[in-house]
Amino acid sequence: MAITLPFRRMPRIALLELLNPREHTPFIFATFLAGMLAATVAVQVKALPLWGAALSVMALMIVPALPKWLSDRRRYGTPAMVLCILVAAQGFHTVEHIAQWIQYHILRWPFWQSSGLVSPANAEWVHFIWNWLVLLTMIYLVSAGMRGPWAWVMLAWTIAHTFEHSYLMWRYMQTLSDLQALGATGVAAQGLPGILGRDGWLATSEATQNTFLCRLPGIATAVRLDVHFWWNIGEITLLIPAANAYMSRLTDPHPLTPSPTPGRGGITS
Repeated sequence: MAITLPFRRMPRIALLELLNPREHTPFIFATFLAGMLAATVAVQVKALPLWGAALSVMALMIVPALPKWLSDRRRYGTPAMVLCILVAAQGFHTVEHIAQWIQYHILRWPFWQSSGLVSPANAEWVHFIWNWLVLLTMIYLVSAGMRGPWAWVMLAWTIAHTFEHSYLMWRYMQTLSDLQALGATGVAAQGLPGILGRDGWLATSEATQNTFLCRLPGIATAVRLDVHFWWNIGEITLLIPAANAYMSRLTDPHPLTPSPTPGRGGITS
């Protein structure tokens, strides 16, 4: 007699349902291809810098993304739409840090040249504003119902990351003030060490000297590029399961607990 084994369904990845462009797929692909073609021509014919081409394509992709995000809002609610934007934005941001890592470690470019795909965005003010926006977005999402182990760890990680960039901004402004007091103008103060990494607060502070803290491998010895590479890898690694867990609860056809109300994360009709 034949034995029939129970059929196991593949686990549902609810986040993919949110990221799925659905009816907007042709518009998104057509815009991307048109943007890449135009950027290639601009680089070859008009000598547009590569960072300008990359920035132009990313800006152009907002056009087809807007109707997709509005569709998400109607289908799942405003928090889910915000979550989709955050995943996409942080995904692109992580690609930028991966590009910097490849430029520095694989291509062996000098540190000052390893600025990613959009080099003008590698500025202290941009990092500071970006991370505060990510933190405020996470606070909104948690208050709107995206709670759970992954979400809480992601929020804690984002707070720590933002604190690092706030410390960097304070050092940046302090250094600019010192340079101005010395009469030095037009001198850049980018690339200063923060709390972590080589020459950072943890490695050089009087409070940590003669302790294991100032010698921690990587945490107190890595160059700034590596420190922020791992900050962002950790952020996207935590965000994906946190977002998937939230969407799984939101789209569960047989929830054990009442679903959030529409507008606070619930599915709208």
